[in-house]
Amino acid sequence: MNIQSHMTDLDTPTGVMRTYIHRPASDGCYPVILFYSEIFQQTGPIERAAKLIASHGYVVLVPEVFHELNPIGTVLGYDDAGRVKGNADKHTKDVQGYDSDNAALIAYSKQQDWCNGQIGAMGFCIGGHLAFRASLQPEVKGTACFYATDLHVQVIPNVPGQHSMERLGDIKGELLMIWGKQDNHVPKEGLAKIYTDLNATDITFTWHEFNAQHAFMRDEEDDGRYDGQTAQLSYQLALNLFSRTLS
Repeated sequence: MNIQSHMTDLDTPTGVMRTYIHRPASDGCYPVILFYSEIFQQTGPIERAAKLIASHGYVVLVPEVFHELNPIGTVLGYDDAGRVKGNADKHTKDVQGYDSDNAALIAYSKQQDWCNGQIGAMGFCIGGHLAFRASLQPEVKGTACFYATDLHVQVIPNVPGQHSMERLGDIKGELLMIWGKQDNHVPKEGLAKIYTDLNATDITFTWHEFNAQHAFMRDEEDDGRYDGQTAQLSYQLALNLFSRTLS
């Protein structure tokens, strides 16, 4: 399916949030996917991933996750400076800012003639966590989380009762959790805790652990982590989730 891309600047309680929109070129109403990036915001790999999903018949919205902390249009580099800045932003932004971002994205989508009212979420790295956070919104019916960081620890600023894993009762949709066994960002004990906590609920979820490293979906950085075959399989799992939950 051919796609088109454009952008919009949304007002949120914490400032203007640039959002990149990738959607089918044909007129029509489509399900919406809120797609959350790594700490680097919309880099080349994130844009390509968003366009891949859009080409299967979805409107994909990529917000600037740290819009309060950077000039509009900021893209951080896959280098030491980018990692330092992105991680500093992660430790600075309050978790409830992500909730108000989600609400703004959903409200905007519902007002557009290309939205059919069905909403899902996905994300990589911290974006996997933010997609998980988006699943707390009742409108989100299907969520694909790729190697979500910090679900097992208290890193993102929050108050008691506001950590994402403390609000599992708010999740009404289905979750797809994808991990790399060789991911040094999420230790085995952390994975076990997340799985145990999810399994103690009535949430519908699937859980996949691949022999892959952190950021194995990223098709640009030449550090030996990208696994194209596993990435393609993971995209298919996400598309299967969305086709079932957002039909």
